[in-house]
Amino acid sequence: MTLAAGIGYALVALGPSLSLFIAVISKKPFLILTVLSSTLVWLISLIVLSGAWRAFLPLNTASWWPYAILIITSVGFQELVRIFFWKAYKKLEDVLDAFADRVSKPRLFWTDKMQIALAGGLGHGVAHAVFFCLGLLTPAFGPATFYVEKCPQIPFFLVSSIVALAFVTIHTFSMVIAFSGYAEGSRLGQVFVPIVHLIAGMLTLSNLASGGCIVGVPLLYLMAVVTLAYCGKMVHQKLIEENRGRQ
Repeated sequence: MTLAAGIGYALVALGPSLSLFIAVISKKPFLILTVLSSTLVWLISLIVLSGAWRAFLPLNTASWWPYAILIITSVGFQELVRIFFWKAYKKLEDVLDAFADRVSKPRLFWTDKMQIALAGGLGHGVAHAVFFCLGLLTPAFGPATFYVEKCPQIPFFLVSSIVALAFVTIHTFSMVIAFSGYAEGSRLGQVFVPIVHLIAGMLTLSNLASGGCIVGVPLLYLMAVVTLAYCGKMVHQKLIEENRGRQ
């Protein structure tokens, strides 16, 4: 039964990502490479962050503000990495377009660019889940579960899994929003992503309060829904514009 529980927790965190990978990413080798490279980049960035904060550990567990500073600096660093990731992608896009011109093939369509952004975001989300969730699930395969004093209503492993799923969703579709914002010079798209990322990170501080997970987890999923809605609206409008341009 514990084996089933451990696998279940892992599927809660990464099941939708696996479905997205099979349905969209796996059909194009270049998107697979994008997911793998993005996952590696974000894992390295998280390792760098953990190394930088290692000098300040252990944090003062009696207060929440050290954790807030940790989250703010982590989000800021990751958003800087996102910008560098975008610039690297932009250079690659120019190379691909130049190659397409040489072989008399069409350049990348907007939908192709958004799929690349989706793959990059999926890599970010998977890296987050691996770092903050899967690494904690090893005891879940043991003979018992585990509860924490601040959230006795829900097993710790289940909380970790559903929080990881929320962040995977936010990171995956935030990359699509960010790439579109950078490409079109949209200040709203560029600002929306770091704000949502910061709010989502700060909401995890609710787990430090007694029973805070009951409030914090639904609010975290509200941010995921907002991200999905914004991304869906943006893509829908862009597709309408693309169709009008072809007519």
